[in-house]
Amino acid sequence: MKQITIKNNSITLTILDYGAIIQKLIVNDKNGNPTNMVIGHDNPKDYLTDDMYLSACIGRYAGRIADGKFSLNGSDYTLFEENGIHLHGGKIGFNKKYFTIEEVNESEEPFIKLSYLSPDLEEGYPGNLKTTVTYTLLNNSLKITHEATTDKTTVVNLTNHAYFKLDNTPTVSDYNLELGCSRILETNEKLLPSGDFLSVTSTPYDFKIKKKIKDTKLDTPFEIDTNKTIAATISSDKSGITMQVKTNQPALIVYTPPVTGSICFETQNFPDAPNQKSFPSSKLEPEETYFNESYFTFSI
Repeated sequence: MKQITIKNNSITLTILDYGAIIQKLIVNDKNGNPTNMVIGHDNPKDYLTDDMYLSACIGRYAGRIADGKFSLNGSDYTLFEENGIHLHGGKIGFNKKYFTIEEVNESEEPFIKLSYLSPDLEEGYPGNLKTTVTYTLLNNSLKITHEATTDKTTVVNLTNHAYFKLDNTPTVSDYNLELGCSRILETNEKLLPSGDFLSVTSTPYDFKIKKKIKDTKLDTPFEIDTNKTIAATISSDKSGITMQVKTNQPALIVYTPPVTGSICFETQNFPDAPNQKSFPSSKLEPEETYFNESYFTFSI
């Protein structure tokens, strides 16, 4: 397992080639104390037995696919599923793969570029898929760029599964959260979408105006408003750290895990899009390039 660290005046970033995992994302709090913004393991080997997708690249398809199957160009594809759910790319997703370190650049805008070639029918998905993940430090922002190309029509939906923790408190209840999202995706008890969208107004999911998270439990696909440039803003009064999330993706999956006192912002397409014709297409053709660009910007 290889570990790479880059830094600028605002951020120190440590990446593992295993799962393209963000092991450390360090910024200073309001008192100048270096603070790791992500939950992780000090010993890289502990990621080998991790089942929480800690700060890893998720693919080929982030989120859930109903019944572990989809049809594409007249062909049916069967994926690994448990209890009727295919989750985060299957039994052995990208989070469990060793990526190739393509380039490490230590300029004023340092970056780490990693790649993984997923062979045709790996986890049931068609096409040889070449994926690259690039982590770039731009002043006080971390830019994560996912790109992919295929030699056969396929579906793809990539994201990073960072568990953000802005201070050392045991929960995120006192974090301030604001979302540029007026609707959520309606889901059933398995968190699979019906295809309908619901207004957040007068519900616990209404974070259009900044408020404390309190006891709201989130494992929720939000639709990012097209007129909003900032998908999410979260802050801790204790550390004084604020993080803003921007993305070119249509959806933001916000997840507050029952343990770790952290929060995830998964920038991606909607779950089960291969089976939902009304959702943005997750199809990738051989002449196209998948492109997911997201920014996580820190301030105090």
